[in-house]
Amino acid sequence: MDEKRSIYGMAPWRPSRRAFMAGAATVAAATAARSARADAGQLTLRTPAGRAIDVRTWIVPQERGRVLFSHGALSAPWKYQSVIEAWGRAGYSVFAPLHVDSTDHPDHAAFPGLASWPARIEDVRALADHLGGPYVAAGHSYGGLIALVLGGASPAVPNGVPLPLRDPRAKVSVAFSPPGIDGTLVKTGDYATLAVPAFIQTGDHDTPPGPAADWRSHLAAYDEAKEGGDRYAAVLAGVDHYFGGAICRPELPAPHQDEALAAAVSLSILFMRAHFSGDMGALQVLRSRLAADGPVQLRHK
Repeated sequence: MDEKRSIYGMAPWRPSRRAFMAGAATVAAATAARSARADAGQLTLRTPAGRAIDVRTWIVPQERGRVLFSHGALSAPWKYQSVIEAWGRAGYSVFAPLHVDSTDHPDHAAFPGLASWPARIEDVRALADHLGGPYVAAGHSYGGLIALVLGGASPAVPNGVPLPLRDPRAKVSVAFSPPGIDGTLVKTGDYATLAVPAFIQTGDHDTPPGPAADWRSHLAAYDEAKEGGDRYAAVLAGVDHYFGGAICRPELPAPHQDEALAAAVSLSILFMRAHFSGDMGALQVLRSRLAADGPVQLRHK
């Protein structure tokens, strides 16, 4: 589950102007009545064993809801600033733990490889208990797996971690580029237990490492999920794992795929408003975006 340190799939996204303007209009419509800036802050939680969890917060007034956000491996919450700010403008407060696998975490070296997996579960359980009510489970890459687990996916359970992994307070899952089936952490059938509406995103340049890698592997959760549960798969043409460094890895030299990121985030906002906040107008707009081809493809089942 470690993020790749080689640059791959970095071709810039080139949508039609019509496609981008449609995405921008969605963001504008979602945020028109929510112009107040999120109040950025920080809090410290504790695991049952006493380990400190640094949580970054972006609180908005008159919130529509709350988002528990899990960052990608080796990354950090503030490396997703544009996504978090867009969610805030749409009325969603965001709470994001700094996981131990982050290179910015002071104890990074003490949690090599998959030693971070049980620690991440501890992080989000403590945060969910702090939130105390319904929330959107969201994440990118490794964090996308966390978002799907909170929504009912059932990958390998670390030793000593009590079941269930699913949290009934997680009402929907938003997963940007979640991992595919690797036969170790995630096996065939593990995503079939997904129990909530979900928005799952990837790009056709979002290629994992390995000789048989395929960007479509990021859609495993959508493919395995049962019909009729309001699951969406968004595929963006020319988009890689990091939107050219616009999220997760800002140090990448490639041009940021900002227009593509705006389109993906606008769809996630429509999804959250429709399936978390119960906004029927947003649901109608979201369904109108279903498309089998083009720069932004969106499927639903």
